[in-house]
Amino acid sequence: MANPEKMLKLARMKTLATSLLVAVVVILIVARMQGWPWVAAFAEAAMIGALADWFAVVALFRHPLGLPIPHTAILPRNKARLADNLAVFIRDKFLDTASLVARMRAANLAARLGIWLQEPKNATLLADRLGLILAQSVDFMDDPRVRRLFLHALRRRAGAMDMGDSVGRILDALTEHSRHQALLDEALNKLAHWLNEPGVKQGFAGMIVDVAGKEYPKVVSMLGLVGISPTELGDKVATGIVAGVNGLLDEIASDPAHPRRAAFDEVIARYIQRFKHDPSFRDRVDQVKREFLAHPAVGTYLRELWDELRDWLGRDMAKPDSHIRRRLASAASALGASLATNPALRDSLNERIEHIVESLAPEVRDSLGGHIASTVRAWNDEDLVREIEVSVGRDLQFIRLNGTVVGGLIGLALYAITHLFA
Repeated sequence: MANPEKMLKLARMKTLATSLLVAVVVILIVARMQGWPWVAAFAEAAMIGALADWFAVVALFRHPLGLPIPHTAILPRNKARLADNLAVFIRDKFLDTASLVARMRAANLAARLGIWLQEPKNATLLADRLGLILAQSVDFMDDPRVRRLFLHALRRRAGAMDMGDSVGRILDALTEHSRHQALLDEALNKLAHWLNEPGVKQGFAGMIVDVAGKEYPKVVSMLGLVGISPTELGDKVATGIVAGVNGLLDEIASDPAHPRRAAFDEVIARYIQRFKHDPSFRDRVDQVKREFLAHPAVGTYLRELWDELRDWLGRDMAKPDSHIRRRLASAASALGASLATNPALRDSLNERIEHIVESLAPEVRDSLGGHIASTVRAWNDEDLVREIEVSVGRDLQFIRLNGTVVGGLIGLALYAITHLFA
């Protein structure tokens, strides 16, 4: 629907231009009757100029007087070409990739974002908006149909995943540059610390005494006869076991070429090859994965986990002092401060934005150009004419006014020249 105010202004200009045409016609008639040749020359030329410009202006939008005169109703007749040309003009002049990237670079969006986020009210505003999106997302996911679809999609994607190949690739990455040996060193260190804890030795000792008492009761009773306490013997045996294991762990940890390390390498390499190239082994891994995903307990666990997460988010977002919103605001402020004080971070963010624009601009500009062309093509002819006429028609009426006045002056000048030379 065209703007009513613009339509009113257009109607007034049309009335003014038409009134001026009627006025020069009346002046022409009176001048002819009164014998005023100079006035008649002006009025006649002004009338011709007004009619010619009226025809030209009307021919842009419709057929003058409804007559199918060739090369009139230019806009509706050429709507398709107009739509394509308009789309190409906007696409090539406003949305070309180089211009967009240059505008992004000149705008320095990272610096502006840093300044904006340093204002506490802006950081809070961003946190509130993100919290609202999060809450709405939770409400959306709470729909039973969406939740079922989500869980089904999750299981389907997990089921389609090649676990053998994925695990093989992960192990391959972990073993590159002997990274797995560093993990082994950390594991040996943790195991040594655990074995040296008093409670571990006592646990071993108690376990030895219990097993010996159950399996070899006569031997344990004979120890009492010779003056040896089972508990004391258990402590000594446990201490010996721990010392022996610690000694082995120390040897492995201090010797990069230790045979146990080589054996560890062989085991890892063998499993990597089986994960990547052994069809039967990969089938067994995939079967375990399918059985795990199909187990009812997995679905129950995922649903319960989602319900707990949803309830916690709902309770927190309902609080005036929401923990999530506070953390979001704090993170936004920290990001603003970092952007303000760290030029490298600003440059990095600006580069990422430029890369995103470069990658998306061709697709966006083509899609937008196509959208503009299809939208204009789909417009009703009357709607198109009305919208364009309301937008520029008032200025076109000035052409009629100027044509009337200028035509009259030209007619008067021609009349004077002809009489001068006569």
